[in-house]
Amino acid sequence: MRIRSVVLVSLSVLLLGLTAPARAAAPPSEFGSDYDDPRTPAPPISVPHTKHCQVEIVRNQFRNFDPYQSTYTPPAACQGPWSKVVLRMHGAVKGVQYDRLGHITIGGVGVFRTSTPEPSTDGIAWDVEKDVTSYIPLLRTPQPVVMELGNVVNDTYTGVLDITVTLDFYLADRHTPAAKTANAVLPLQNQTREDSDLIGTATLPRNTTRLLGEVYVTGSGGGCEEFWDTSAPAETGYSCPDGSPYREVDVSIDGKLVGVALPYPYIYTGGWSNPYSWRPSPAPRAFDIKPLTYDLTPFAGLLTDGKPHEFRVHVDGVPAGQSGWFTVPNLQVWTDADRSQTSGALTSYEVTPLTKTDDVIGAPNEAGSVNTEASRSLKISGYVDTSAGRTRTTVERTLSNVSKHTWEAGESRDILDATWRDTETTTTNGRVDRTELSYGKHGVLTFLPNATIPGGYDIVTDLTIYDTIRTPGLTTTETYDGGASWIYGVPRDQRHATGTQTVRFRSLGHGCFDHTLTAVNGIYTKDLYRC
Repeated sequence: MRIRSVVLVSLSVLLLGLTAPARAAAPPSEFGSDYDDPRTPAPPISVPHTKHCQVEIVRNQFRNFDPYQSTYTPPAACQGPWSKVVLRMHGAVKGVQYDRLGHITIGGVGVFRTSTPEPSTDGIAWDVEKDVTSYIPLLRTPQPVVMELGNVVNDTYTGVLDITVTLDFYLADRHTPAAKTANAVLPLQNQTREDSDLIGTATLPRNTTRLLGEVYVTGSGGGCEEFWDTSAPAETGYSCPDGSPYREVDVSIDGKLVGVALPYPYIYTGGWSNPYSWRPSPAPRAFDIKPLTYDLTPFAGLLTDGKPHEFRVHVDGVPAGQSGWFTVPNLQVWTDADRSQTSGALTSYEVTPLTKTDDVIGAPNEAGSVNTEASRSLKISGYVDTSAGRTRTTVERTLSNVSKHTWEAGESRDILDATWRDTETTTTNGRVDRTELSYGKHGVLTFLPNATIPGGYDIVTDLTIYDTIRTPGLTTTETYDGGASWIYGVPRDQRHATGTQTVRFRSLGHGCFDHTLTAVNGIYTKDLYRC
């Protein structure tokens, strides 16, 4: 994958083109000057049939790296209580542009992380939505809003990102209860960075009963950290020499490790050296950049002293001195309505060291491989004394990653076969909640001289991806299966790009949903619902 620095410097937004119909016309023989507006197979967010109001928080054309700033004011006509709040983004872009990462904070708290699709010459539009009900505690009062969506516009990269973002508030009524959320959502204060680490402080309410952490995290820029899952040790001569491909996102409080998680292996719409693989539909989650979550409740009773405590987010596996990771944490805090002070203690703490093996073969300009197996676990218990009695919480987390990465001399053929599994089980006074995340990626990239064009190279990719989330009573799986080819090193109108993709989203548990989209050379040819 040596052309990453040319083709893959870019990144990609959470798309839910919910209304665009599939085309009946036959697709073109290759990509042209336009392709269908991007869509994903995921279902729309369900909303109640209650009165709702809309508040616009962003309207801007992003041309540079200046953040957009505004002030959010709660809707006067829908003062709450609210049963649901949905963030909706509409975007449009045309011309030539890379995919760009974007982020929104409200009151200093990260609430949305996204990226943009690469446009066609004629232009595309897309729509995004995200359930932000969990951030209701922030939305009860006016707050500053900041959206960052760095972009470069010049004679070559002409695409201006035209973005509008709204918040839709759905009222509760006698048939639709108010949402149950935390009592407070807090950003970290006094934030600083050390290499890939983010450090900040938080002072929790003295009557805290439950504590969850969220971290929006992506590898992007900073050498090859956007492509961390195909990294290899420098001695192999591989083009992304950032060491072992294992990454882990750890959270510490006052110097003590309290949570571990696996980052998601995102592929953005310029990814795998082939932007045509992701037109029109993206890889799973590429545009829905979900936060990692950590149940920190076993430590809650130690943090109710009214003092600031240090929180550190560390990306394990990143080479010393290497940047390239975006981390934005927040804390969601539940409090005791009938007690001004709670207290508690940690009762057990078992954290196993990371177990990892890297079987490495290769030297510069030779074939090589990196076979990695890694695992990690923790089990932490604690209690909080509340007005309702003692609440005992045990959190167990297990991580595993198996990766087989091989390449031929000159990286003319590059193969990745990798799986990740991240399971968190929380037991609270005997009640068990379990979330199991499992991801897989199998991809082949070839990069060979074109037979007739001097200086031209044929790039061909073939990828299958799955993303499964299992929670009590619900299992969702999103998949991608596609292949694409184009000629690198020639003018854009001579690339002769072709591609076929099928994306599918299935959910079982709360009813049934099963939606498949197939596209050929950028045009949707199949739009099938099975449930």
